[in-house]
Amino acid sequence: MLSSFRSVPPPSERSRPRAPGGSPSRSLSLPQLFAGLLVVLAVLLAGCSPTATTGNGTTGTRTRASSGTVATPGWAKGMATVPASRLPAEARRTLALIDRGGPYPYSRDGIVFGNFERHLPKHQRGYYHEYTVRTPGSRDRGARRIITGQGGEFYYTDDHYNSFRAVLR
Repeated sequence: MLSSFRSVPPPSERSRPRAPGGSPSRSLSLPQLFAGLLVVLAVLLAGCSPTATTGNGTTGTRTRASSGTVATPGWAKGMATVPASRLPAEARRTLALIDRGGPYPYSRDGIVFGNFERHLPKHQRGYYHEYTVRTPGSRDRGARRIITGQGGEFYYTDDHYNSFRAVLR
């Protein structure tokens, strides 16, 4: 009769759930859980590093964009920036034309931009080229342009060269 009698675990082990291996699981207190969640959240929000290396080897700080994180290249330091995805649709179409090498809708697209206003970094003549960004409702080329540099830079102006934003791609 004693052989069919089951032993009952002591009360300290009865209240704890058992892990799959059969040993009592370790329970975490609410403050420990909260602290763990805060650590995970901080790691996710902070990312791995505040700087990044771009494809051409330049480093810069990270800027939050609508589609993720975009590195600000060294040539854009100190300038206003805009992610390419946030440009007007017409400017994104002009960027696509530039990437394809044309054909361009305006005869003056691709001409040398002189940088006479000196809003862009100083380089030798011929370094920069300009491309028209269509302006809906305008009967002429309008005020919007994309300027490219020989080092892979892209700048956008919507006020006919009075100000520029570095385009982050």
